[in-house]
Amino acid sequence: MASPSSLSLLKRFVAAGLIAALPSLAHAAERTFYAGKTIDLIVGEPPGGGSDAYARLLSRHLARHIPGTPAIVVQNIPGAGTLKSVMYLNATAPQDGTAMATFSSALIEQALTAPSRVGVDFRKFAWIGNISEDVRVCYVWGASGVQKFADMRSRPKPLFWGATAPGTAGNADSAMLQNLFGVRIQPVQGYAGSADKRLAVERREIDGDCGGWTSVPEDWVRGKKINVVVRLSPTLVPGMDGAVPFGGDLTKDARERQLYDFLTAPERLGRLFMVSDKVPAERVAVLRAAFDATIADPSFLTEANRTRLLVTPMKGGDVAARIGALYATPADVIAHAKTILGE
Repeated sequence: MASPSSLSLLKRFVAAGLIAALPSLAHAAERTFYAGKTIDLIVGEPPGGGSDAYARLLSRHLARHIPGTPAIVVQNIPGAGTLKSVMYLNATAPQDGTAMATFSSALIEQALTAPSRVGVDFRKFAWIGNISEDVRVCYVWGASGVQKFADMRSRPKPLFWGATAPGTAGNADSAMLQNLFGVRIQPVQGYAGSADKRLAVERREIDGDCGGWTSVPEDWVRGKKINVVVRLSPTLVPGMDGAVPFGGDLTKDARERQLYDFLTAPERLGRLFMVSDKVPAERVAVLRAAFDATIADPSFLTEANRTRLLVTPMKGGDVAARIGALYATPADVIAHAKTILGE
């Protein structure tokens, strides 16, 4: 028969073994959590736009990199410049890692310039990653007679430009053209998203728009139906004319360039994906690892290339750091940006 001291020692060994096993047991639980479940991939814009295209691309490849291979369903919840989708994720959607959202990254900037309207602190979300920066351009329908950026600036009559809800990238770009570069623009309200605005350009309801390069119809470029007048990102991608000026080079001094960089920072953040900060850290780690594996997957990259979707990825931790830096922008720069955006 074992002595009391031997039994005590045995209990300590057992306890120590159980404690050591807890992390592996937790990891095992995370590996089985998604089996038989569905992840709702919430898109803050209507179908047909850039955010929707990236979300659907991700939805077709992400599941096989998540232990348990859950179903992934894209759910469009547009409204209020994509703020509706963010609020849904924050307040209504499940907080267990079965809801992920993508939205207009311009909303992050709006959270700083119009906090009373947006009312969201984006530092508090758990960031899964970014597939690509949003390489944006401004273009004008060829029949308008505007061939280059200098023509836009010197044109005495305003150009009719599509407008969506406050907080969207297109509206921010339009405001920058007007109030930073002096382009005469007459906003036309009432468009739900970028897909609607492209149809309006073809119908000649409006003269042009600013949008993601990958969302510009390829036949418009090949057929020279549009004139791309300014690149809002310094990044050149295949098929883009390097002679088109970069907006940052059109600023007149260092202070104006600092303002430009702040106004276009959301475009560098690009196609973001996040979950609620209430999702357990171990599950966030699972989703981040799956996201990183997906964007390196040859089949994902092949489809992205075939559909003209740029892939310049960023890890979740790097996204969080970039957003933290954006929140550290000096108050005077934010105040100046508010005047540009009309906040």
